[in-house]
Amino acid sequence: MDSIRIDKWLWAVRIYKTRSQAGEACKGGKVKIDGQNAKASREVKVGDVIEIQQKGILRKVQIFKAVKNRVAAKLVPELMKDLTSAKEYEKLEMLNQLNQEKRDRGIGRPTKKDRRTISKLKDF
Repeated sequence: MDSIRIDKWLWAVRIYKTRSQAGEACKGGKVKIDGQNAKASREVKVGDVIEIQQKGILRKVQIFKAVKNRVAAKLVPELMKDLTSAKEYEKLEMLNQLNQEKRDRGIGRPTKKDRRTISKLKDF
């Protein structure tokens, strides 16, 4: 197999959980090939570099092998190379830490007063 639809490939290598999510990302302009927005039906081939805007960071991957069926997570490194910079992953980690709320288990839902306090802290 030399080429495959971009939405199928993104689903097969587990970048998106479903093929419809991959298609929506393509439709929304979050997937680019060679700097141009890619439609879900766009064919990709070995060697293409894909840019994916996902979870607040810009991921870059290079295709090693075109597959049409979903593969196990252990096999993904054989199919693509992650070219994303370490700076982007640090940015993702920082975003996760900022948005993470720690609430002890078993103390119930926040009261109205707690929600107001949380809202004030988030707004800075």
